[in-house]
Amino acid sequence: MNPLNPPLDEIKENLLTLLAQKAYRYGDFSLASGKKSSHYVNCKPVSLSGPGLLSISSLFLNQINERDIGVAGLTLGADPLVSGVVMLSAQSGINLSGLIVRKEAKGHGTGAWLEGPLPPKGSLITVLEDVVTTGGSSLKAVEKLRSEGYLINQVLAIVDREEGGEDAMSKADLNLNSLFFLKEIVERAKSLK
Repeated sequence: MNPLNPPLDEIKENLLTLLAQKAYRYGDFSLASGKKSSHYVNCKPVSLSGPGLLSISSLFLNQINERDIGVAGLTLGADPLVSGVVMLSAQSGINLSGLIVRKEAKGHGTGAWLEGPLPPKGSLITVLEDVVTTGGSSLKAVEKLRSEGYLINQVLAIVDREEGGEDAMSKADLNLNSLFFLKEIVERAKSLK
């Protein structure tokens, strides 16, 4: 076995520990969805680190549909995820475009909602997300991509908080596939104390 290419189950175990150590906090928090929670997960300290992004990208790339032409996500949480998957796919000989969905149309120039090399209309694209609570951010990205003529049937997330996101995705004819559930990160964080 090549130590530079560990098996996916080992990558996943190591990523779970990284998330528990660097992304998870226990306390009193207001979430982007407006909900209150004792559990907060901010994946950016992991997704913006070399080892973290490599692990996430490896696990996501393994779940990309063979027919996908690209990956996309709503800025800012998905920016490193899209970049990491696109770079790793190129290194693996897989051609994927990366698209970043703006929260607002660009206020100058072309007024674009999407940034990146635009694939042909009708292309299949997977949406990437860091944390899913109610699914609002992912659904906003999906809505913009679909309005531009792209086909979206899957959202890949690092963490599903299991607070309605999967139901919301299902209603929008999407599969939500997450690397972890919040409870797994909480359990790992407790075991590390």
